[in-house]
Parts: sequence; structure tokens; C-alpha cells
Amino acid sequence: MIGPKVIETSGPFYLMTAVCKKQHRGLFRLKGTETTEMDVNGLITTVFNGISIGTVLLIVALGLAIVFGLMGVINLAHGELMMLGAYTTYVVQIGFKQLGESWQGAYIWVAIPLAFAVAALVGLALERGVIRFLYGRPLETLLATWGVSLILRQFVRSVSWSMVAGLLIFCGLFFGGKWLLSRAGLAAARQNLASTVLFILAGAIAWTLGSSLNDNAQLERPWFSTRNVDVSAPQWLQGSLRVTDSLQFPISRLFIIVLTLVCLFGVYWFLQKSAWGLRIRSVTQNRDMSACLGIPTAQVDAVTFALGSGLAGVAGFAVTLLGSVGPNLGVNYIVDAFMVVVVGGVGNLLGSVIAALAIGILTYLLGSGTVPLLLSSYESLQPVTDFFNFFATTSMAKVMVFALIIVFLQARPAGLFPPKGRSAEV
Repeated sequence: MIGPKVIETSGPFYLMTAVCKKQHRGLFRLKGTETTEMDVNGLITTVFNGISIGTVLLIVALGLAIVFGLMGVINLAHGELMMLGAYTTYVVQIGFKQLGESWQGAYIWVAIPLAFAVAALVGLALERGVIRFLYGRPLETLLATWGVSLILRQFVRSVSWSMVAGLLIFCGLFFGGKWLLSRAGLAAARQNLASTVLFILAGAIAWTLGSSLNDNAQLERPWFSTRNVDVSAPQWLQGSLRVTDSLQFPISRLFIIVLTLVCLFGVYWFLQKSAWGLRIRSVTQNRDMSACLGIPTAQVDAVTFALGSGLAGVAGFAVTLLGSVGPNLGVNYIVDAFMVVVVGGVGNLLGSVIAALAIGILTYLLGSGTVPLLLSSYESLQPVTDFFNFFATTSMAKVMVFALIIVFLQARPAGLFPPKGRSAEV
């Protein structure tokens, strides 16, 4: 095992625990009797840990690459969609525990599609209710999605049966009333006024009835509150794949790598081979011409946003295999995900893959203290060793990586694979 599960207080790169560092000091320490096999095993372990961190970051950034890269929408609520996927996994696990021990190992096959579906539905509601009114206005979109992220975070902290009952009452009254208004054939001005009044009345009734349920302690108690929750990996995902005595690969990390490859293949096939993928690429290149050719651009926007949001939910499932999850989970990943998309090239999936793996490996090499350990046997390189020792912590490694990214973007502002053609003009 690489190390114990850790609390996600510092994002994907917090996975470089003290246990990892201790392990690698044992692998790389030069004592004169160290064999070539130990050198090779240590190098393989280091590269694997970097790749595993990169794949976690990639699966987070994959949905963002679609939403931000193909649609140009800066969605600051993307991390909260990932959080919803993680909590969906937690709820599914609790449900399978009620079925007995024989079913506990199968919960992930239900959790993965359900996490995708929940995040996709919430993302679809976000696009239909907020984003579609703000296309072409990046600042307003950024502020709106930031507000949504705060709402979703507080919703997870406070959600209870009484709140759910109030929301269901509001949705029934408001959308039922909207349907009746559409059948009444009112003029547009009167219909807008009636909708406003209906919204206020439905909200007041739902608030009153929901608050009345708070007298019951069971209905008032929050489902999750502010505490972190743990999702136990199935028995067959625990432990390590032993290659040699000094070379072991955690099975959960291997599973996340395979899951990332499946997501990459699925996204590539969808965008390149399916009819909806062709529509998405057409709208990305030229929205006006696509609309003239009969492509439903509004539906394309909704499908694209739902796909990117669903992938965020899958990323949330993947994170549950690595550590505890809490309401602030998304905040720890959103900046790193944007960093991958920008470095790789906006809208380019291959660039996102390369950027995620490069950032993951580089951050691990710096933060785990591997580089100074490799250089410690060379006395002439002592100043260089001291320099890398200064950055041999998770937080300082991220500082250096950010600095290197800034330097890189000075040379290639559009990333590794800049957009070409009409999409570059958008």
C-alpha cells in the first residue's frame, strides 16, 4: 500500500503523505550497497505515483475540458458537481450495506453510473436555469456559477428530510402553476407577471410547510452536516498488487487509472463517432452556421453541459477511493483542473491528458522529496540539492509548479495544443 486514506484538505496533491516520503527515502537512499534493482524499483514507484496523481487530476479536468474548452463557459461550480458525485457514492454504499455483506463489494457498479447521472442532471438544471441566459458573457457566468457553488456547498451541509419536503412542494406548486399558465394563453407580459407572483407564493408556502416539519427532530437532522465522510473500498480493491518485495501497486490506484482510460475512450468516441458529437463539434466551430443547417444549438448546449457535469460526478466517485470527502471537496480540485485545461490547450483532450500526467509527475517528484534524495550522493550539487529540499513539501511543490506554468504560458499562451480554425477566433 502507498499509504492510508487521507482527508482531502489540500486537493489531489495532498495524496503525497509522509508514508510515501518514507517509502521513497528507503528506495532511493544511496548507501554504496544499493543494487540496480532498487534503483529501478524506486524509479518505477515514483513514476507510478506521479501517474496515479495525474490520472486523478485528469478525470477531474476531463469534464471541465468539455464545458470550458468546447463551450467557453467558466464553471466554478464544477468542483461542487464532483462533490455531489462523491456523496452519491457514499449514499449508494450505505444502501448496499443494508443488503448484507455479500452485496457490499458490488456497490461501485451502481455508484459509478448513478454518480454520473446525479451530476449530469444537476448540471443540466444549471445550464437550463442559469447558464443559457449568460452565453457570451464570461464575467457574469463566472459570478453566477460561483454563487451556485456556494449554494450547493451549503445545501450538502444543511440538507434534511424537511428541506427536501419543502423543495418538492415548491417544485410541484411552481412548475405545476407554470404549466397551467401556459395552457391559459395569457399575453407575454401578463404571463411574466403571473410567473413572478407564482414564484413568490410557491416559495412562501414551501418555506412554511418545510419549517413546520422542523419540529420533528428526525426530519430536522442533517443528512451529512459539515463533517467528512468515508467510503470504504470493496474488499477486492483493497491491498496492493505485488510485483516484487519492494515494488507494489495499490489496486485502488490501478482501478482509477483504468476508469480514467475508459472515460477518455468514451468521450473520444462520443465526440468523434456519434451524431451528437458531430453536432457538438459543429456548434463549437460555427454556432450561427450550425443553426442555419437545422442543428438544435440549445439542445447541443444542454447535452454538452450534462456530459461535462456527469464526468465531474465520476471524478467524485474516484476521489472516494483515495480519502475522505466533505462539503469543501470541490474547492480543492477546481484550480488544479483549470490549470490542466489551460496548459493542455482549450478544448483539446490529448493536451489535457499530457498536461495532467506532466503536472502530476512533476508535483510528486518535487513534493515527495525524491529529487534531493537522488542528488544527495553528489557533493558538487549540494546547492541544487538544498534548493529542491526547500520545495520538498506539498504546498511548496505546488508553488514551483505554478511558477513553471506561468513561465510556460509566456512562451505558449494557448497551451500545448492551441485551437485552430474558426474555434480559435471565438
